[in-house]
Amino acid sequence: MIQPLFVTAWFDPNQYAWIPGTAYGVAAGLMGGLVGWLVPRGRAREFILRAWFTLWAVAVALLIVGLVALINGQPWGVWYGLLLPGAVGTLVVGANSVVILKRYREVEERRVAAKDLL
Repeated sequence: MIQPLFVTAWFDPNQYAWIPGTAYGVAAGLMGGLVGWLVPRGRAREFILRAWFTLWAVAVALLIVGLVALINGQPWGVWYGLLLPGAVGTLVVGANSVVILKRYREVEERRVAAKDLL
């Protein structure tokens, strides 16, 4: 893609392009740990679901901003630094949302079955 002369970079890609992906990756890693710890126990359902879908919304926003940067002719480091965590986060977090909801449903079904035994 030919970069127009009048476009200035939104930020210096040589210094700041790593920040969106790193910040998103750390947040997703922390959430993944919480999900792995709390969901099988059926704990903190509302917090986990709200935080997980917020993480997904952030990924979609990064994806959209990355696409806008690409269309506007931003330098490679600008659009790639936004587009990559957005695309990966949208796919991975979105796909795992179904699994998290299923696990919470299974925990609830086990609780109901255990109460029926009493």
